[in-house]
Amino acid sequence: MAGPDGDGVAAQRERLMEGLRIYGGQYAELGRRFAAWLGLHSTDATAVLEIAAAEERGTPLSPARLSERIALSTGATTALLNRLEAAGHITRSREHPDRRIVTLRSGAHIQERADEFFGPLAHRLDTAMADYPPELLQRFEAFVADLNATLEAHLAERKPGD
Repeated sequence: MAGPDGDGVAAQRERLMEGLRIYGGQYAELGRRFAAWLGLHSTDATAVLEIAAAEERGTPLSPARLSERIALSTGATTALLNRLEAAGHITRSREHPDRRIVTLRSGAHIQERADEFFGPLAHRLDTAMADYPPELLQRFEAFVADLNATLEAHLAERKPGD
């Protein structure tokens, strides 16, 4: 039988998971609003954000990696990329020494629009995190990484339709 500390920890974990579910829902809503603001389907906007974020990190995506990141088949990803390229939102280039490898890049206007839309939120989030010491943020970072790895492993075990 769990004592008071055990019950308190379980309740704390439940509150934390509920907070993360709420955050996930709000993040999804933010993505939908960004898509509407750009006049894109939410999947297209998600792809554009993934491409721009990877580029910003210095690790641009290939179509195959994008397909994994947004959980689309390769055929659906190709159709999506054709739409985005035709609209000028992305470009495909062959920058790798292996010319078969395609690199995805966002259009200049996409980064500007993303900065315009997400900039105020980034400032607010930065302000919220400024109250926490670096050591605690490092622990949060490790915690979130552990949760993401656990979720990724679970998803890998349970393919769509299982």
